[in-house]
Amino acid sequence: MTEHNIRQEIIDACLQMNSSGLNQGTSGNISVRVGHSMLITPTSVPYERTTPDMIAKIDLSKEMTGAWEGSAPPSSEWRFHWKILKNRPEFSAIVHAHPPYCTTLAILRKRIPACHYMVAAFGGDDVKCSGYSAYGTEELAVMALSAMEGRSACLLANHGMIAAGADLEKAMWRAVELETLARQYWQALQAGDPIILDQKEIEETLRRFQGYGVG
Repeated sequence: MTEHNIRQEIIDACLQMNSSGLNQGTSGNISVRVGHSMLITPTSVPYERTTPDMIAKIDLSKEMTGAWEGSAPPSSEWRFHWKILKNRPEFSAIVHAHPPYCTTLAILRKRIPACHYMVAAFGGDDVKCSGYSAYGTEELAVMALSAMEGRSACLLANHGMIAAGADLEKAMWRAVELETLARQYWQALQAGDPIILDQKEIEETLRRFQGYGVG
């Protein structure tokens, strides 16, 4: 796939993110690793008006200077995209959005425990919620990286969610699964006290997932 095609793939994923209800307006952003750089959505540009040349390019091989290439500046959230891709080589794509149920739990600063076996799709027995810092800050990037230790997703306190994957398709899949899981957990909390799976049950799921390429 050419870099131009990857840029268009990012735009298409953003449009899908909004049409599915996973995100609203321009509050979400997507990045994809390309060689020693990352491509990331521009700041404050409606997805339907975004063109491939507007996707910013930032070097991952050097220090986090904020230098970028392109016809539009990168998303204000580029720092946590940069830090995660820099420190987690197994990931090549990151999806950030403000879906309703993930964001509701993030406002409550609740992690998502093993209320359903699909929590194992994110690498363990829960999806953690980071601490809070203003959007776009390096402090938030550090908190996000910490919350994702051993995981492929996290909630951001009073903000939204992050999902990562080996490619953009897998990252988008995880973003949808995370919002589904958040909705199920929230609905279960309204009905009573959710039964949480134990560590042994999640470990069994993780073993089973290996054969399906989910883990």
